[in-house]
Amino acid sequence: MSILENFLPAYLEEMVGDRFGRYSKYIIQDRAIPDVRDGLKPVQRRILYAMYDAGNTPDKQYRKSAKTVGDVMGNYHPHGDSSIYDGMVRMAQPWKMGHMLVDGHGNWGSIDDDPPAAMRYTEARLSEIAMELLRDIEKRTVQFKDNFDNSTKEPVVLPSRFPNLLVNGVSGISAGFATEIPPHNLREVIDACIALMDNPDQSLEDLMGIVKGPDFPTGGIIMGEEGIRDAYRTGKGRIYVRSKTDIEDLRGGKQQIVITEIPYQVVKSRLVTAMENIRLEKKIEGIAEVRDESGRNGLRIVVELKKEADAQGILAYLFKKTDLQVTYNFNMVAIVNKTPKQLGLLDILRAYIEHQKEVVTFRSRYELEKAEDRAHVLEGLVKALNILDEVIATIKASKNRQDAQNNLVQQYGFTERQADAILTLQLYRLTNLEIHSLEKEHKEAMKTIAYLQGILSSTKKLLGVIKEEITGIRNKYGIDRRSDIQGEVEELKVNLEVMVTAEDVYVTLSNEGYIKRTSKLSFTRSGGEIENTGVKEGDYVRHLLEVNTLESLMIFTQKGQYYLLPVHQVPEYKWKENGTAIVNVIPIPKDDRIVNVIPIKDFEDPGKSVVFVTKNGQVKRTELKEYMTNRTTGIVACKLGEGDAVIDVRLSQNNKEILLVTKLGLSIRFREDEVNPMGRAAAGVRGIQLKEDDEVIASEWVEGEEGEVFVISDLGYAKRSLLMDYSVQGRGGKGIFTFEFKEGKRVKPNGSRLVRAFAVKEAFHLVAVLGSGPKITIYTEDGPIEERKSFGKQIVAVDKNDAITDVLRLS
Repeated sequence: MSILENFLPAYLEEMVGDRFGRYSKYIIQDRAIPDVRDGLKPVQRRILYAMYDAGNTPDKQYRKSAKTVGDVMGNYHPHGDSSIYDGMVRMAQPWKMGHMLVDGHGNWGSIDDDPPAAMRYTEARLSEIAMELLRDIEKRTVQFKDNFDNSTKEPVVLPSRFPNLLVNGVSGISAGFATEIPPHNLREVIDACIALMDNPDQSLEDLMGIVKGPDFPTGGIIMGEEGIRDAYRTGKGRIYVRSKTDIEDLRGGKQQIVITEIPYQVVKSRLVTAMENIRLEKKIEGIAEVRDESGRNGLRIVVELKKEADAQGILAYLFKKTDLQVTYNFNMVAIVNKTPKQLGLLDILRAYIEHQKEVVTFRSRYELEKAEDRAHVLEGLVKALNILDEVIATIKASKNRQDAQNNLVQQYGFTERQADAILTLQLYRLTNLEIHSLEKEHKEAMKTIAYLQGILSSTKKLLGVIKEEITGIRNKYGIDRRSDIQGEVEELKVNLEVMVTAEDVYVTLSNEGYIKRTSKLSFTRSGGEIENTGVKEGDYVRHLLEVNTLESLMIFTQKGQYYLLPVHQVPEYKWKENGTAIVNVIPIPKDDRIVNVIPIKDFEDPGKSVVFVTKNGQVKRTELKEYMTNRTTGIVACKLGEGDAVIDVRLSQNNKEILLVTKLGLSIRFREDEVNPMGRAAAGVRGIQLKEDDEVIASEWVEGEEGEVFVISDLGYAKRSLLMDYSVQGRGGKGIFTFEFKEGKRVKPNGSRLVRAFAVKEAFHLVAVLGSGPKITIYTEDGPIEERKSFGKQIVAVDKNDAITDVLRLS
């Protein structure tokens, strides 16, 4: 038989699954998740027990950390020394532990994330409160198990005479499970334990009156009572931890922000660097200097502000953009009966109380055994002293020690244990005084036995002992709360004025979609001529806006989409530079086109509406406030029918009339308030009834009788007709003529369609863009005043195969 025939086939998936399952179980139970009873991970428990076992206690001198790490690694934890030392370091750092379990001597790191010195340099011993975790461990209070090589025993759990899991908190990640339990106030947690022992049916609300929330060693302000309640009920919840800050006045009208407490687990040096980077990168104006003045007197970070800077606004920005305020997510997972479980506050406290019941019960049994044994011995000694002469005679007559012991048992009814005690009795104990002291000691032992039997037979007495002992710990080690609790989460609103320097600028958007922001200084230095702005060859400026950096641009497209672009986010270029493609700034699709750009400062401006006009003659009016958004992607601004497109969008006061002009020379004038306000995604109502091959090419807002209507055709024929000739009609009609096209073979045509129409009160310049490329400046006065239905006059010379494609108004 070959050796291969001894192998059994196995599927890789099954093997990997089995091995990974074992590995997961190991790291959950024996590495990353704490036990609910003592709140310790295995490495922490082993470090504390090894130090206790080696006599490295608070009443002795410090010992080298390397010795402790060696003991732990050699006896209990067969892993790398760095993992053991890391666990030891954490237990010695006051900014991580509410009550340190290791009393460190030397360089143990800092809140700036400085590493501790190597273990060969640092020294340590158990802290006083750590002794409370180990107290009574030699009295058979907890189970012990064999270590990894069966050479010694180690505790499965520590007696933990205070609720360490909640007091010191824990953080860990394992396979499929993670845990994040914050530190709490020792006094509050012990008071909650006592309240729960007094009334096991205590509600969570009642307990939250005692345990108000976490208490971080670094202090700070905790916001979010609802998050705390969720966490204490389910084990999961979110709170916000904010630094403790103060705004101080300085000489010369300046102010400074002083930070004295920072959130838990935030690295101070990184926080200071983040604030300094904000200053250097000028993300906000007003910060003059950031200094770390921390020292022996505690933590102190100073943010000095420039004169007349908005201190509250800058502080709000720092809270929002740095770790000056952080979110903390509870995930209270611990090992209960060898299984990881998500636990609420009541579950953790009940598990701890059950553990203490076991500890005190086992200790009482151990002490009862000792007391009964001592009482039994004392009983024999007192009896022997009462018949001393006979006992001495018996001993003298015996052959040897064993014979003497047998004789005492047989002749006087002593037990072997009593006979052994009598034989080891020292002669000075035969004095009269000693006889009385033995009798007194016997009485004391009987009292102790009765007391211990009382504890073991009564749950009430048992709980009384636990309460008395943890109250002593509370009184000895309890400290005042360090973190303040604020019920409501304060919403952070950062004013734009804090982030952006107010500056009047020009924003240009070209026909091909190139956008730029230019300072007025650059515009002036470049000659101060609008037509000299930089554009690509064949391109031209379609929108030119004089705006402030604190404003935003409402950008509307022909497909009914809308984008909000803050002016300060428009890339800055010199006046003679082309700018950047708008797709690099907002995610506008390639097949869409911008119809209008409207500057806006306040969306809550009452009485203002956004009015849309579409190619198919639809009109829609929506209140301005509906367009407030924080999204950087497009949102629906107007619903469109098939084949329709937005041709114009205006910001309106709702008190004028709308004049629509179509490409076939028809127009209609109706009151704007005939269009009722509707939702942002609505489609609108009919403004004009169009012929099959007609479409709207222009919309103008007019009022009164004063002024003219200027129209221009594709072949450059233009005219002006009096506004008073356009009477106000009802919305949705067929309209009236505003231009007549010449028809006939021998007639020189004046165009086949209108390109644009403008309402004119005071004359202004226009730029006519020809399909072949040239741009010709014209004046509205060039168009003669004629009747509504007339042919117009050619004011732009257009070649036979050319046509006007666009007409723009010059600012």
